[in-house]
Amino acid sequence: MLQRFFIFCSGADTDILEECSAGENTKYAGIGATVFFTAIMATIAASYALYTVFDNLFSAVFFGIIWGMLIFNLDRFIVSTIKKRDHFFDEFLQATPRILLAVIIAIVISKPLELKIFEKEINQVLLEEKNAMTLENKDQLALQYTPSIEAITSEIQQLKQEVIDKETTVNALYDTYISEAEGRAGTEILGKGPVYKEKREKHDAELAALQELRTSNNAKIAAAETQMAVLATAYETKVSETQPIIDGFDGLMARVDALGELPWLPSFFIFLLFLAIETSPIIAKLLSPKGAYDLKLAEQEGAIKSWVEQQQTQRAVLVNTDKEVNNRVYADIAEEQELYDYKRQKARELMQMQADAFYKKQKSIL
Repeated sequence: MLQRFFIFCSGADTDILEECSAGENTKYAGIGATVFFTAIMATIAASYALYTVFDNLFSAVFFGIIWGMLIFNLDRFIVSTIKKRDHFFDEFLQATPRILLAVIIAIVISKPLELKIFEKEINQVLLEEKNAMTLENKDQLALQYTPSIEAITSEIQQLKQEVIDKETTVNALYDTYISEAEGRAGTEILGKGPVYKEKREKHDAELAALQELRTSNNAKIAAAETQMAVLATAYETKVSETQPIIDGFDGLMARVDALGELPWLPSFFIFLLFLAIETSPIIAKLLSPKGAYDLKLAEQEGAIKSWVEQQQTQRAVLVNTDKEVNNRVYADIAEEQELYDYKRQKARELMQMQADAFYKKQKSIL
């Protein structure tokens, strides 16, 4: 039962194989098994590849089975259409387009399985790329907020510097009137005289201005810091909104690109393995000697071809013969006097009817 199923997979004519030896049946069962298991591998590969796209097991398996059936049908068609010929070069030319198609199928099948085999290494490459993308994304988003933050920071520094400068002035005035009172500067008279009073009033006025400036600038600094906090919050929100896009950067194309970052030799050997599997039925047919099945198939096709050619030849002879007979029949009839007299009579009657009709029409016009 299993052998018959694999023979069906090979695309061979079971009626002809039943008349062949057990060796022929085994050969085509082996070819069919290769076709079948290649389709199984294609189903697994396509299911995994589609799972990375749809992220849904049912959809991935469903479309993977459809893809496997398509590969099965293509392989079965490729193997079944290769016919054994008398010269190997003719067979190779016949199989060349099918080999190219097998190479394409091998690439399509092997790539998703490579992604699965090197999944850990690919995840590491993707992690590094995501980290780099995260830093780059933060830098790009920061460019949108940096000018505003720098302007606010500069404004805060300016406000603080105004207070510091005012404090320096007030402290200088304090030292001035203290020195005046102690007699170390100014009039150099010890005691609190009119000059001392004047300098003390000036200091007190500047001190009051300093308190007012400090209160005003502190309010402005608090408002500026609040604005900076709003910008920082907006920046963090933007980063949080864009981060899921970066975290989801692990689709099929991203994984294929990440695979390209890995050493090429392991992937190349996996491709060669699937290429060998995919082309093995074709190569087996090319290298195998012409067997009983091939001879019987060629005989059957030759018999059908001869019968078709014979039928076409007979139909052509029949048409030519019928044409010659018709020509002779009509030639003989054309020489009969009776037929001539009959057609002459009918022609006379037709001309009389035309003359009468013309006369009636002309009379009605007049």
